[in-house]
Amino acid sequence: MKKSDILGLMSGTSADGLSIALCEAGGPGLKVKAFGNYPYPAALQARIISAKDMKAPDLSALNFELGRLWAGMVKRFCRAHKIAYKSIAAIGSHGQTVWHAPGRSGHTLQIGEASFIAEETGRPVVCDFRPADMAAGGEGAPLIPFLDEYLYGGGKPVALQNIGGVGNIAFAGRGVKTFGFDTGPGNSLMDTAVNRLSGGRLSYDKDGAWAYAGNPDQAKVRELTALSFFSRRPPKSLDRSEFSADFLRKHFKALLNPRRSRDLLATLNLFTAASIALAFKRFSPRGTRELIVSGGGALNPALMDNLAALLLPSGVRVRSCAELGLHPLAKEPACFALLAWLALEGRVNHCPSATGARGPRVLGKIINP
Repeated sequence: MKKSDILGLMSGTSADGLSIALCEAGGPGLKVKAFGNYPYPAALQARIISAKDMKAPDLSALNFELGRLWAGMVKRFCRAHKIAYKSIAAIGSHGQTVWHAPGRSGHTLQIGEASFIAEETGRPVVCDFRPADMAAGGEGAPLIPFLDEYLYGGGKPVALQNIGGVGNIAFAGRGVKTFGFDTGPGNSLMDTAVNRLSGGRLSYDKDGAWAYAGNPDQAKVRELTALSFFSRRPPKSLDRSEFSADFLRKHFKALLNPRRSRDLLATLNLFTAASIALAFKRFSPRGTRELIVSGGGALNPALMDNLAALLLPSGVRVRSCAELGLHPLAKEPACFALLAWLALEGRVNHCPSATGARGPRVLGKIINP
């Protein structure tokens, strides 16, 4: 198969910036050739997170604003890495999730008008991947397990955990029918708490410093991991809003003051790790002894330490995908580059066993320049 350069864009539920990856497809695996991350101003991040409550005119305006912004970021990325637009076979843009509600009468909305990217580059852009899966009876998420199967399906059983705003896990390998699901909070609770406690000056717990400095409430973690979501069998997915400001107010009112900030972050960090460890222990196929972590959570050493401590007694090795040569923030855009390339080829580009869809489909809407 001819090798092709493909571009992927991802703006995750943390709403902190756009990640762009240039990949090479058509050979063995998927090679990331270049990667860039473009942070959003704090004011834009706040608007994106509040977009679920916007009226239609404001949401429509934000849709176009993000499309124009991303087109400019693609231009910057290609200039920085000396990438000619004509060399790109396909561009995949996941879009910015505003709302995701799976289920029989479910619905999902991703914004960020991709027509601006097609107009800037002159290349075909594939976007809006989730609705086709949901129309086929799936949850519309997670979609990353398709990449995990593509990369790891032929090797020993392995678990792949992505920690963005929401956490999701996939299991793949020889003898494993690839599947995956959302595990619970990713960075969402920690980011929301830091932003609130710092008066908006900070957007995340850099290097896990606050979490390291505090004492986690072990009883609270046990209480929260007993919530019904964590015992539900997959497929299952959720929206960022399920583990955000309302959740904090409901379950952590006593800790939501600056004097207790370190203890709160220590507890939220441990809760996030515990929800992931619980998912692994309950649903991992026999013989799975490795958890490979990607996403922004892989850059939080306190979270990685908590994960390792929880899974080490079971003989499970926890490591960042950076050890395998993949930047933790590059995996998701690389996935949507792959999904776009396959969509243009008319080939299946999702994993029905992960989403619960009735069967294989070709996801995504194609915008030709």
